[in-house]
Parts: sequence; C-alpha cells; structure tokens
Amino acid sequence: MNWLHIVRVDIDPAHEAEFNRWYVEEHIPALLACPGWLSAKRYTVDDGGPRYAAVYEIAGPWVYDTPEFHAVKGFAHLTPHVSNFRRQVLSPL
Repeated sequence: MNWLHIVRVDIDPAHEAEFNRWYVEEHIPALLACPGWLSAKRYTVDDGGPRYAAVYEIAGPWVYDTPEFHAVKGFAHLTPHVSNFRRQVLSPL
C-alpha cells in the first residue's frame, strides 16, 4: 500500500494567481517526475486552517531522500508569500 503526503498552505492574495499557475504547471509535474511520487491532487479547504491543500500518493518515506526530490521541494520564488505551512505524512494500516 502507498503512503500519503499532505501539504496545506496559505498564500498572499497578491500572489495567488501566480502560485496556482506555478503549482499546476511546474511544481506538480516536477514532483511527479521524482522517484516514488505517484499522484497528486489539489484542494481548497472549506473548514478553516490553510486554504490550499495538496494530497500526494507516494511509494513510502524513502521518497524524501532522493536527489530529485531535494532539487524540487519547497515553493521556489513564492516562498516569501507562503504562510501557515503544514505537512502530514500518512502511513497505511
């Protein structure tokens, strides 16, 4: 069974359009090109907390140790505009 990697963030409204474009066009394809990153889906959160969520299916915790992941992790040029970063890793039962 695969694991889940969940990221939740807020973005400065002045940079929201650029963030959404970058996330869909650049960040998700770059992550899915990394070994063990299997799928990605984005959501907006309706019940409080950070507004944006991304749920990734991953092969296991080893995916965080690859050089490919280290080259693309984070929020690139948008980092100064991201707040309330939360990350969860869920393991299968």
